[in-house]
Amino acid sequence: MSLGTIFADLSHFGLIRFAGDDAQQFLNGQLSCDVASLEPRHARYGSYSTPQGRMLASFLLWREAAVFFMQLPASVRESTQKRLSMHILRSKVKAEDASGAHVLIGVAGKDASAILKPLFAELPAELLTLTSAKGASVLRLSADRYQIIASAERAPALRDAIAKDAAPVGTAAWDWLDIRAGIPYITPATREQFVPQMANLDLLGGVSFSKGCYPGQEIVARMHYLGRLKQRMYLANVAAKEAPQPGDKLYSAGTGEQACGTIVNVAAAPDGDFDMLAVMQIESAQHGDVHWNSPDGPQLKFLELPYRI
Repeated sequence: MSLGTIFADLSHFGLIRFAGDDAQQFLNGQLSCDVASLEPRHARYGSYSTPQGRMLASFLLWREAAVFFMQLPASVRESTQKRLSMHILRSKVKAEDASGAHVLIGVAGKDASAILKPLFAELPAELLTLTSAKGASVLRLSADRYQIIASAERAPALRDAIAKDAAPVGTAAWDWLDIRAGIPYITPATREQFVPQMANLDLLGGVSFSKGCYPGQEIVARMHYLGRLKQRMYLANVAAKEAPQPGDKLYSAGTGEQACGTIVNVAAAPDGDFDMLAVMQIESAQHGDVHWNSPDGPQLKFLELPYRI
């Protein structure tokens, strides 16, 4: 299944910029990922949780020199920034909304590299790394998927050049690519519902089990070391007349009227129906008989994630 070579406006994401002498240390003490080892021009997935280990946000974090950018759904940007800012106290850190200062463009497909090569002196060779040139950076998300972070001045020319060889798509198509890649994004409908491992953040390199404390670290570590993880995130497709929504419940024969899972993200699939990422009981997923919205609702068809659970 392929969308061809496409590009998308990613303004449904927000950006938080963290700068200051203590930015790295501060973020390392707040986030699930290892920020202390994050080198310039590298990116990492991660999460921000309550003291009870429940995720308030999941994000992609990258570093440019001594400055850090957190990309997350715009719908949770303000609340996440506000909560993190409350903990800055006397640290030499400034957190600010950088959404309006940058234009985010996604490019994906078999010709993505060929389209971008003339626009940048160098493309990142490794996954989750960045290169920069003339007011824009390009981040490699996968073998054939990139994200451009451009200044408002540079963005129009880049967009026009890309449009010559790639088809424009809506944000839903980009969300579908994230879903197929197994990358979860917490939205208002799913805040404080999942521990990071439930949404596979540990499998994406978004959880460090060796660094110091951060909110929820004790819960996360206990679940890891004591093997008490009973839920994981799965990729599935469902045939439905109406679009499922994040936060919708899932049911299985083994749990009866009690829900066995929750939808995290969902998008229309190019060949029909809806693809979703859903956190559910491992036992229910292994049995395979899982239904959306009610015990006798449409049945999920499980698909293979690009990483092993």
